[in-house]
Amino acid sequence: MIKIETRKMVFETDLKTRMDTKTNEGYIEGYFVVFGQETELWPGVYEEVHPRALDNSLKNNNILCLDNHDTRVVLGSTDSNTLELKTDSKGLYGKVKLDLEDPFAKSAFRKVSTGKVKGCSFGFNIIDEEIENREDGTVKFLLREVDIKEVSITAFPAYPTTSI
Repeated sequence: MIKIETRKMVFETDLKTRMDTKTNEGYIEGYFVVFGQETELWPGVYEEVHPRALDNSLKNNNILCLDNHDTRVVLGSTDSNTLELKTDSKGLYGKVKLDLEDPFAKSAFRKVSTGKVKGCSFGFNIIDEEIENREDGTVKFLLREVDIKEVSITAFPAYPTTSI
Protein backbone atom coordinates (compact mmCIF):
# COMPACT_ATOMS: atom_id res chain seq x y z
CA MET A 1 0.00 0.00 0.00
CA ILE A 2 1.35 3.41 -0.96
CA LYS A 3 0.82 6.22 1.52
CA ILE A 4 0.41 9.67 0.02
CA GLU A 5 1.30 12.42 2.44
CA THR A 6 -0.47 15.74 1.98
CA ARG A 7 1.22 18.92 3.16
CA LYS A 8 0.59 22.61 3.09
CA MET A 9 3.35 25.20 2.96
CA VAL A 10 2.60 28.76 3.96
CA PHE A 11 4.46 31.90 2.88
CA GLU A 12 4.37 35.54 3.96
CA THR A 13 3.84 37.63 0.89
CA ASP A 14 3.61 41.06 -0.57
CA LEU A 15 0.21 40.62 -2.20
CA LYS A 16 -0.83 42.94 -4.99
CA THR A 17 -4.39 43.75 -6.04
CA ARG A 18 -5.85 45.68 -8.90
CA MET A 19 -9.37 46.39 -10.09
CA ASP A 20 -11.01 46.60 -13.53
CA THR A 21 -14.02 48.84 -12.96
CA LYS A 22 -15.43 48.17 -16.45
CA THR A 23 -15.83 44.44 -15.84
CA ASN A 24 -16.16 44.53 -12.02
CA GLU A 25 -13.26 42.10 -11.75
CA GLY A 26 -10.44 42.26 -9.28
CA TYR A 27 -7.06 40.59 -9.43
CA ILE A 28 -4.77 39.21 -6.75
CA GLU A 29 -1.29 38.33 -7.91
CA GLY A 30 2.17 37.44 -6.73
CA TYR A 31 4.38 34.51 -5.75
CA PHE A 32 2.57 31.58 -4.19
CA VAL A 33 5.79 29.53 -3.90
CA VAL A 34 9.43 30.64 -3.74
CA PHE A 35 12.10 28.19 -4.83
CA GLY A 36 15.38 27.50 -3.07
CA GLN A 37 14.41 29.18 0.19
CA GLU A 38 14.63 27.13 3.34
CA THR A 39 11.91 27.72 5.90
CA GLU A 40 11.37 26.37 9.38
CA LEU A 41 8.10 24.42 9.54
CA TRP A 42 8.46 23.93 13.30
CA PRO A 43 11.50 23.97 15.59
CA GLY A 44 14.23 21.86 14.07
CA VAL A 45 12.33 20.92 10.88
CA TYR A 46 12.97 22.77 7.63
CA GLU A 47 11.64 22.54 4.10
CA GLU A 48 12.67 23.85 0.70
CA VAL A 49 11.05 23.64 -2.75
CA HIS A 50 13.27 22.59 -5.66
CA PRO A 51 12.89 24.81 -8.77
CA ARG A 52 11.58 21.87 -10.85
CA ALA A 53 9.26 20.43 -8.18
CA LEU A 54 6.04 21.75 -9.76
CA ASP A 55 6.76 21.17 -13.45
CA ASN A 56 4.75 17.99 -14.07
CA SER A 57 1.91 18.96 -11.81
CA LEU A 58 1.34 22.34 -13.46
CA LYS A 59 0.92 20.63 -16.83
CA ASN A 60 -1.53 17.99 -15.64
CA ASN A 61 -3.79 19.42 -12.91
CA ASN A 62 -6.72 21.74 -12.53
CA ILE A 63 -5.34 23.88 -9.71
CA LEU A 64 -7.66 25.94 -7.55
CA CYS A 65 -7.10 29.25 -5.81
CA LEU A 66 -8.77 29.19 -2.40
CA ASP A 67 -9.26 31.49 0.54
CA ASN A 68 -7.33 29.93 3.43
CA HIS A 69 -7.46 26.37 2.02
CA ASP A 70 -11.28 26.41 2.27
CA THR A 71 -12.64 24.33 -0.61
CA ARG A 72 -16.00 26.10 -0.18
CA VAL A 73 -14.35 29.39 -1.21
CA VAL A 74 -12.96 28.85 -4.69
CA LEU A 75 -11.59 32.14 -6.02
CA GLY A 76 -10.39 30.79 -9.35
CA SER A 77 -9.07 27.75 -11.22
CA THR A 78 -6.71 26.98 -14.04
CA ASP A 79 -9.41 25.02 -15.93
CA SER A 80 -11.77 28.02 -15.90
CA ASN A 81 -8.94 30.35 -17.00
CA THR A 82 -9.48 32.48 -13.89
CA LEU A 83 -6.13 31.41 -12.41
CA GLU A 84 -2.86 31.79 -14.29
CA LEU A 85 0.22 30.09 -12.87
CA LYS A 86 3.77 30.12 -14.22
CA THR A 87 7.19 29.37 -12.85
CA ASP A 88 10.32 31.45 -13.24
CA SER A 89 13.68 31.47 -11.50
CA LYS A 90 12.12 32.90 -8.32
CA GLY A 91 9.12 30.62 -7.91
CA LEU A 92 5.48 30.05 -8.80
CA TYR A 93 3.82 33.28 -9.85
CA GLY A 94 0.06 33.41 -9.98
CA LYS A 95 -2.71 35.78 -10.91
CA VAL A 96 -6.32 35.08 -10.01
CA LYS A 97 -9.18 36.96 -11.66
CA LEU A 98 -11.96 37.54 -9.15
CA ASP A 99 -15.65 38.05 -9.82
CA LEU A 100 -16.35 40.83 -7.32
CA GLU A 101 -20.08 40.10 -7.42
CA ASP A 102 -19.23 36.91 -5.53
CA PRO A 103 -19.23 37.97 -1.85
CA PHE A 104 -16.39 35.55 -0.99
CA ALA A 105 -14.21 36.88 -3.80
CA LYS A 106 -15.02 40.47 -2.82
CA SER A 107 -14.07 39.69 0.78
CA ALA A 108 -10.78 38.08 -0.28
CA PHE A 109 -9.97 41.07 -2.49
CA ARG A 110 -10.64 43.52 0.36
CA LYS A 111 -8.61 41.50 2.87
CA VAL A 112 -5.59 41.58 0.59
CA SER A 113 -5.99 45.18 -0.64
CA THR A 114 -6.28 46.50 2.93
CA GLY A 115 -3.29 44.46 4.11
CA LYS A 116 -5.25 42.25 6.51
CA VAL A 117 -4.03 39.15 4.66
CA LYS A 118 -0.41 39.10 3.55
CA GLY A 119 0.29 35.43 3.16
CA CYS A 120 -0.16 32.61 0.77
CA SER A 121 0.18 28.89 0.80
CA PHE A 122 -0.16 25.87 -1.39
CA GLY A 123 -1.54 22.40 -0.81
CA PHE A 124 0.20 19.42 -2.38
CA ASN A 125 0.98 15.74 -2.25
CA ILE A 126 4.62 14.72 -2.14
CA ILE A 127 5.88 12.60 -5.01
CA ASP A 128 9.61 12.82 -4.36
CA GLU A 129 11.61 14.42 -1.57
CA GLU A 130 15.07 14.22 -0.04
CA ILE A 131 15.40 14.06 3.71
CA GLU A 132 18.58 15.43 5.24
CA ASN A 133 19.32 14.59 8.87
CA ARG A 134 21.77 17.26 9.91
CA GLU A 135 24.60 17.01 12.42
CA ASP A 136 22.92 19.59 14.68
CA GLY A 137 19.86 17.33 15.05
CA THR A 138 17.65 19.28 12.66
CA VAL A 139 15.94 17.78 9.61
CA LYS A 140 15.46 19.30 6.18
CA PHE A 141 13.01 18.15 3.51
CA LEU A 142 13.86 19.09 -0.07
CA LEU A 143 10.73 18.78 -2.18
CA ARG A 144 11.92 17.46 -5.56
CA GLU A 145 8.47 16.78 -7.04
CA VAL A 146 5.02 17.55 -5.73
CA ASP A 147 1.48 17.21 -7.04
CA ILE A 148 0.07 20.69 -6.41
CA LYS A 149 -3.69 20.87 -5.83
CA GLU A 150 -4.30 24.43 -4.73
CA VAL A 151 -2.87 27.82 -3.88
CA SER A 152 -4.41 29.96 -1.15
CA ILE A 153 -4.32 33.39 0.34
CA THR A 154 -3.91 32.95 4.08
CA ALA A 155 -3.62 34.93 7.29
CA PHE A 156 -0.86 32.80 8.85
CA PRO A 157 2.14 32.66 6.51
CA ALA A 158 5.32 30.81 7.40
CA TYR A 159 7.50 31.52 4.36
CA PRO A 160 8.68 35.15 4.52
CA THR A 161 10.03 35.31 0.97
CA THR A 162 6.88 35.03 -1.13
CA SER A 163 5.08 38.05 -2.51
CA ILE A 164 1.53 38.28 -3.74
